[in-house]
Amino acid sequence: MRTQHLTYRGTVYPWHCDHVGHMNVMWYVGKFDEATWNLFHQIGITPGYLREQQRGMAAVDQHIEYKRELKAGDVVTVHTEILELHDKKIRFRHEMRSGDGGGKTGEVAAVTTLLGVHMDTQVRKSCAFPPALSQQMQEFMQHQA
Repeated sequence: MRTQHLTYRGTVYPWHCDHVGHMNVMWYVGKFDEATWNLFHQIGITPGYLREQQRGMAAVDQHIEYKRELKAGDVVTVHTEILELHDKKIRFRHEMRSGDGGGKTGEVAAVTTLLGVHMDTQVRKSCAFPPALSQQMQEFMQHQA
């Protein structure tokens, strides 16, 4: 099994829950988004890099599978692995797990796969990752094997 990196840890609050008592889909997406930005930071796509280089990241494809309900008080983690790297694109997978509460510890609650594109924010078009950043991302992937 490949190594996944911890990219988020948090709690389900009562206001995250819908009328039937489990976490609403908007909060799954929000927690996955926070995990994405933590992943980006770990691989060198930092806020400083994005601002200084006038770059951005755009999600162009996302698929979510809901495996089990999460309820108020559940502690959750998101573990992430990079699946593919290309000149301008990165595909990665987040796995949200229950850390405590309504199910067995570590039980998978949801999985999402995303495709992100590296962009030049001035011309509003995709562009290649710089070589140093590509190298850093490749090294991160090697630690997953």
